[in-house]
Parts: sequence; structure tokens; C-alpha cells
Amino acid sequence: MFWADKIAAKMDGEQVVNDSKTPSGRVHVGSVRGVIIHDVIYRALKRAGKPVKFLYGADDYDAFDSVPPQLDRDRFESYLGYPLCNVPSPEDSASDYANYYMGEFLEVFKYLGVRPQVYYLRDLYREGKLDRHIDIFLKNAHLVREAYLEVSNAKRADNWYPFQPICENCGKIATTVTTDYNGKEVFYTCDPDATNYTQGCGHSGWVSPFGGNGKLPWKVEWVAKWDVLGVTLEWAGKDHSQKGGSRDVANAICRRVLEKNPPVHAPYEFILVGGTKMSSSKGVGASAKEMSELLPPELLRFLMLRTQPKTAVNFSPDYETLTRLFRDYDTLMEKYDRESDSGVPELTKDLVSLYYSQVDEAIATFYPFDTSTLISLLQVPHLDIKQEIENRSDRPLTANDWKYLDRRIRVAQKWLEDYADPDEKLILYFDAVPDRVRELTAEQTTYLERLADALEGVENWEGETLQTAIFSTAKALPIAPKLAFPAVYAAFLGKERGPKAGNLLSYLEKSFAIDRLRDAATLASNE
Repeated sequence: MFWADKIAAKMDGEQVVNDSKTPSGRVHVGSVRGVIIHDVIYRALKRAGKPVKFLYGADDYDAFDSVPPQLDRDRFESYLGYPLCNVPSPEDSASDYANYYMGEFLEVFKYLGVRPQVYYLRDLYREGKLDRHIDIFLKNAHLVREAYLEVSNAKRADNWYPFQPICENCGKIATTVTTDYNGKEVFYTCDPDATNYTQGCGHSGWVSPFGGNGKLPWKVEWVAKWDVLGVTLEWAGKDHSQKGGSRDVANAICRRVLEKNPPVHAPYEFILVGGTKMSSSKGVGASAKEMSELLPPELLRFLMLRTQPKTAVNFSPDYETLTRLFRDYDTLMEKYDRESDSGVPELTKDLVSLYYSQVDEAIATFYPFDTSTLISLLQVPHLDIKQEIENRSDRPLTANDWKYLDRRIRVAQKWLEDYADPDEKLILYFDAVPDRVRELTAEQTTYLERLADALEGVENWEGETLQTAIFSTAKALPIAPKLAFPAVYAAFLGKERGPKAGNLLSYLEKSFAIDRLRDAATLASNE
């Protein structure tokens, strides 16, 4: 069974799956993994016939703690410490900062076919839906302090209360410290030294903690959300799931104060870009928006789901990683296509459906044109890319084929424009033989001459046939492949490496390719 189906099989009764995000800046692609993990659990529960809801929260009452590097620091620095929903939007398209970045993230949800019920913490606080829990935690502050100390060894002062008002004087929430509660109001101070990124104004006074006048610390708030929303399952990233970490503290508060069991939990690993964990507020790593603009939805889901949740996903949008991802997905779909005529095994069908972006969309296979070939073809001057794809396809292409092929063309174009390193780009020398061939050895020069002769007899001018000819010529000479292939690349690209050599020649007119090999050999032999 798929891991999500195993979870669904064990759960009884109505389920509420929850996940959330603090919209502190452009959301990094790492946060998409949690979204898709919770979405696939939700789908598995639905498929198992269990009543289930999927909720996703915007933690927009959290403090604005840093200015992302892409924003004007002078404009936003004065809002540090404010609730995110009280910070102005970077653009006029949204009402506030939190709405702007959450809205961008929700567009990625839509792209991926993720359809949760979305809620905003500002609404839970301002509409009084958390008031009862605020009162409970304030009255039981001693139990909350005990949980912090016993689980994470974090000592809270005897007069510390789990609530942060919005300062009535300066509007900050990050700097306020509550030290008393009389059952109706809390006493707080806006402490100048409460954080290292902004200063409190020093104001103090009594204020009601209800109706959106402030917030619970997020570990306590987590517990309140579980209870108010009826959450039965919520996983967390590895950083929050360490022994004595955030989730352990929240679990202890839930049991100790509310006397209830916390939701089902398991940790999941991060998605790394080039081996580095990403931070949305610091602008490190690829954003979810940028990655959704590069990868089609089914490939982005596949990237997140192909490994177990406890295994880190390491993705770097370089040539090798990108093209291998597409090949692996095509292998899965080809297996599905082969087995569909004789009745697809349920496991295969379920796996493919989980990778699909639209939960209600019928699975339709398509012609899996190689992405690495597309990247190369797009760099050949004056080439009609769609006609070339038609010419290379072994069957007539349908409208459904073109739906997916058009996506892949866009991926290849986007990768070339925004991600490809100069040495990853295919620069064909059409007008002159590259000077690089002057560095070839006599052995390599002879190989180019023999290869030109061999190619004269090739009738089927396509990648695999040409690759066989390239290998056969090297073996007959003999010359080591590590010397033969660089000679071919030198003749056409002026460098030692390139795409699959047979494919490279297949992009070119036969007569041009043969003439170039001979001209290169002549130039090399004259040195």
C-alpha cells in the first residue's frame, strides 16, 4: 500500500487534516512539501470513504520579523514587530502584507490541484473564536510554564503569561510581555529589549486579551487551533518535530491544560535546493511561485511524493536533475500506459492519480517527448519546434499530447532563459569550425575522418542510430570513448561536453554534419 493509504486505513470517524504557514515573505518551495503531504493524506482518506475536511491556515497574526531582501527596507523597516496582517502590502493588488504573500501561495495551491478550506488567524482572533481558549490558557499559565520547562527545559518567569497584546501605543506585537491577568484584562509592557530586531516603546497598561487585541504564543496557539477547528491530523517538518521541540511542547500543553490527546503527527523532511534548506523571510532558495512557473503541476507533485515523507528531497534546477525528473515521471506513465490495456493494477492507478494535479481529472497518458532533446532543439536556429516534434514522433500526436508537450516546451524555454549556466547551453557553430579543434590529437583527428565516412552510409538519421554509429566507429578504430566524444563536441560546440552525441547530430542536416566533421579534421591536421 502507498504510505498515505496505510494512514487512511487506520483512521476511524470524521477526520480534519490541518496545515498552516506564516506568510512572512515569498513562500519557498520547501513549504509545498507539507502542503502536498497533507493533501495526499486527505485524498487517501476520501478514497477510503472516510468523512474528511482539509484545512489550511494563514498564521497572519505572527510578527513581521525581517524585511525580505527584494523589498524596500526603508519603506518596511518601521513595521517590524507588527502583526503581518497590519503591515502594508508590497503592491496594491492586496489589502495587506500577509494577504499579498498568502494570495501568491494560494495560486500555487490552485496550480497543484490542492483545494483546502483556507482560514486566516486574524479572523479567528477578531471574531472571538479563540477567546475561550485565551481565557483557559491565561488562567492555567502555571501549567503552560511547567510544560515548557519539563519538555524543552525552557524556563519562564513565575509572572509570565502566554499572551502578547498588540501595543496600544506603537502597534507592535513582538515586543509585548504579559505579567498579570485578572480574569478580564491582562497587564503588559512593551519591552524595549524583548527582541533583537525591533525595540518596544516602553508603554504599559491593562487591556482586554479578547476580540483580536493580541495573540497566544505560537506553540500555545497551535493547541488552541487544534481544539477550535477539531483537527485530528497535522504533521510537522523535522525542525519542529525534534525531541523536546515545538511539537512536543504543544502536545504537552494539549494534554496538561486541555486534558485532550493532540492530533496524529509524524515528522517530514525538507525539500532542499542544492542541499540547502530555505527560508521565506530571508529570501533564500527557490520560491514556490518560481518553481511552479518552471515545473508542470504533475511534475511538481511527483517531485514531492516520489520519496517517503521522512526522506529529504534534494532538487536543484540544473540540467541533469531537471531532465532526470522528467525521465523518471515518463517511466511511471509508460508503465501505466502499458498496463492499462489489460486492466491497471489498483496500486499503479492510485499512485498515478496522486501525482495528478486535478483530483477529479481523468488520467490521460500522453506522448513523452524527451525534455533534454527539447532543450537542445530549442537552441537550433530557424527550427520549427512543433514540426520537429511531429517529425520525431512515432505516431500522430493528439490534442491531449500537445497539451502536455506545450507545457514541456515552456519548461525548456524557461529553463534556458532563467536557470541554464553558460556551459549548459548548446551553442552550435554553423558558420565556422570552432578553434577548439586545433587542440585535438592525431588520434581524435583520424576518428573524425572515419566517423564522417561511417555517417555517409547511415540512412535513418535519428538519435539512437547515430549514437550506435559513433560508438561503432570508436570501437573499430579503436579509440576510447573519453577521447572520441570530446572530439565530436569540439567540432560542433567548441567544448568538451554536450548533449547525447547521437541526438546532437540528429538535430543537424546530414550533409552539414558530415562536411563539418571533415572540415574539423582538416583544420586539426594542419596544426
